[in-house]
Amino acid sequence: MTTEGQLEITRTFNAPRELVFKVWTEAAHLSKWWGPAGSKIHVANQELKPQGLFHYNMTHPDGMDMWAKFIYQEIAAPEKLVFLNCFSDAEGNTVPAPFGPEFADFPLEVRITVTFAEHEGRTTVTLQSEPNDASPAQQAFFRGMFESMQQGYRGTFDQLEAYLKEL
Repeated sequence: MTTEGQLEITRTFNAPRELVFKVWTEAAHLSKWWGPAGSKIHVANQELKPQGLFHYNMTHPDGMDMWAKFIYQEIAAPEKLVFLNCFSDAEGNTVPAPFGPEFADFPLEVRITVTFAEHEGRTTVTLQSEPNDASPAQQAFFRGMFESMQQGYRGTFDQLEAYLKEL
């Protein structure tokens, strides 16, 4: 589902909200499921507080290595999590997308709002993603990536679902 400039993904998991929120907010859990299938996550730092960071390195199956971070904006356990998602360098500085010149207009910051709603022991996660403080060209580029991002989040949520079954 999309609205103007915003991508929205909704998925229901067979797990209580407190557990689902926990696996979204603890480094030991995030490193097991976040990111594209087959990627390995190494957590450099996590501070779950407003303006705190989840700073990590991701190695893709093809050997590509990159850094990224969340900058937490709002934490309302276990109902809501808001963070800026950015590419970074090893020191945690925000950098442009590392995929080459064709991604020059990818936004530097993407605002992610995740809500968690429980009903009868199952949790519905709604993720809304939109460029933050982006130029018109960055906003247009982001909208053009919706299909690819939907596929990516679908795979990430598949990994989350499998991980929750292990717990």
